[in-house]
Amino acid sequence: MLNPFQRRGDPYTLIVGMTGVKMGDRLLHIGCAHGGRLAAVAAKVGLSGHAVAIVPDETSATRARKGAAKAGVLVEIEIAPPTRLPSADGSFDIAVIDDTGGLVGAMRAEDRAAAVREALRVLRPGGRAIVIGAAPRGGLGALLTRAPSGPRFDPTPALQAEGFRSVRMLAEREGLTFVEGIRARG
Repeated sequence: MLNPFQRRGDPYTLIVGMTGVKMGDRLLHIGCAHGGRLAAVAAKVGLSGHAVAIVPDETSATRARKGAAKAGVLVEIEIAPPTRLPSADGSFDIAVIDDTGGLVGAMRAEDRAAAVREALRVLRPGGRAIVIGAAPRGGLGALLTRAPSGPRFDPTPALQAEGFRSVRMLAEREGLTFVEGIRARG
């Protein structure tokens, strides 16, 4: 049985739906654990939007380029640490932080805080950050799931501590967690 967010043959429907990216959005995607996932989200902005991926290294950049090329999606890809994003203040509507490979989870606490502060800085007032992480594994589900693995990071306290409002867990499905925080308007 398919979950209500997924259509047969499209493994990214859940991820695209949970991010809420739409036509015309200015999207920042931080990290790239999977090129197809990045491309599926970036495709939603269409030609009237703008998609940028900030990745930590050349391996991630190659993965991002391959995913975008395979899907025929325009994505500007830059290599930079998530603690120092090469973007202007307030330049994005949505920031998707892909932590499924442990990009943020593997950082020291002060670097995680800096990465969250940077995401807040580059979002416009009212902009949203969505953190996609690996759900905790345990029991029989751990044996049967194909969920990504990496150091576990709970983004809720970090988002709240750095000034995001309305921080909430959107869902935990298919081995992934989705946490949203909104930048205050004033």
